[in-house]
Amino acid sequence: MHVRILLPTYNENENIEGIVRRIIEVVPQASVLVIDDDSPDGTGRTVARLSKEFENVGLLSRARREGLGKAYIAGMAESLERSGGDCADAIVTMDADFSHDPAHLPEMIETAESHDVVIGSRYIRRGGVAEWEAWRRALSAGGNLYSRMITGMPVRDATSGFQLVRTEALRSIGYRKIAASGYAFQIELKYRLWRSGARLVETPITFQARRGGESKLSSHIVREGVLTPLRLRFGSGQ
Repeated sequence: MHVRILLPTYNENENIEGIVRRIIEVVPQASVLVIDDDSPDGTGRTVARLSKEFENVGLLSRARREGLGKAYIAGMAESLERSGGDCADAIVTMDADFSHDPAHLPEMIETAESHDVVIGSRYIRRGGVAEWEAWRRALSAGGNLYSRMITGMPVRDATSGFQLVRTEALRSIGYRKIAASGYAFQIELKYRLWRSGARLVETPITFQARRGGESKLSSHIVREGVLTPLRLRFGSGQ
């Protein structure tokens, strides 16, 4: 199975070289695509240098910052629609700040042999969160409970950004139509996959606090997280 790992970045120069090297160490057979939104801190230049060292590391540079969702859609399009027969069989989405431990990747790839979607979950047995403030834990846990109650989706960690999705499943949902731009992108992606009949499974992970840089959490992201489940369940997002 050819797996491509998507890493969206904006000002992640403190972390990007370390996470890319760690991924290659753990899953050398995978390819890595960094989608950089014109980071002023030089993230793109670091990735360009790494791409000369590793033939399985690529850089997709975007002219401006448009949000997590748009970055992932651009990375998915690059991974699914490349010419020359080099399309990935599955893509992995994960953070570039070490919140998601690459050590989980081999198990996720193995699990994908019998599932369409493998979700790295904080909210199942043996999953968890490390080094988060109480308010952040409450916001995340409450947001996932809210999402599950509104949408009816049987996923305990709908906001998880660490997941593997087979490309056939992505194509079947018309991934370019996903409207959410922030972390709610993760909810909408899973919802559309679930409604399409994809085989979803959650596997436990421990989510770590970011190693460097600044959190991208904002009031817009929180507001979108509240509205997106309502749109999906009762609006035109079905």
